[in-house]
Amino acid sequence: MIILPAIDLKDGRCVRLRQGRAEDVVVYSDDPVKMARRWRDEGAEWLHVVDLDGAFQGKPAHLGVLRSIAQAVSLPIEFGGGLRTDADIENVLEAGARRAILGTRAWAEPETLRRLARRFGDRLAVGIDARDGQVQVKGWTETTAVSAVDLARRMEGMGVRCLIYTDTARDGMLAGVNAEAMDVICGAVSCAVIASGGVSSVEDVQALRALGRSNLAGAIVGKALYEGRVTLTQLREAASCG
Repeated sequence: MIILPAIDLKDGRCVRLRQGRAEDVVVYSDDPVKMARRWRDEGAEWLHVVDLDGAFQGKPAHLGVLRSIAQAVSLPIEFGGGLRTDADIENVLEAGARRAILGTRAWAEPETLRRLARRFGDRLAVGIDARDGQVQVKGWTETTAVSAVDLARRMEGMGVRCLIYTDTARDGMLAGVNAEAMDVICGAVSCAVIASGGVSSVEDVQALRALGRSNLAGAIVGKALYEGRVTLTQLREAASCG
């Protein structure tokens, strides 16, 4: 299991939101590229970059920042936020992302996803954001009647190779990971799953590892790193321990 430091972009800055609320924002750096270099220097294997403005607006807003990060660090990057068209995916990959993350479009256009999964293969991931087990879309502003488990199974059936599951109620709250929900999702599919939301301590990473799910590929960590609650080194050690 790998640890992916999160870089959330809003107005060109590196920020964190509480439970995805645009009005509840904390700015951690005016220089996302500098932050990417920091995580690289601390041993990051991947970066998880989210275009928050893109998520709310429905189109990418930080391709330039993505390009600058990709040029500055030789790390694979997964990038999401507002990717609603084929051209958006192409532009994100061209700008330097190793993997593009679909959210709202995957839910709204499931048949299109089959084609995209064939075309982009492992360069495409689907983000499943859920509160109380129900999928949320459009920057977490709308809660659907679709269950996260059903959507995960559907996405895998259409050829998606990687899912990123976020418990939105825990995101940015430092409240601990929802290991039970991760266990359910990982048990429902065989494709790779990355955990997000609430991962804030060595104990959280240990809890995820204790699930024993071979398809639990990684965990995304944001606020806990930025506020110094834990170090990337400590989390990486916990993730690699047997």
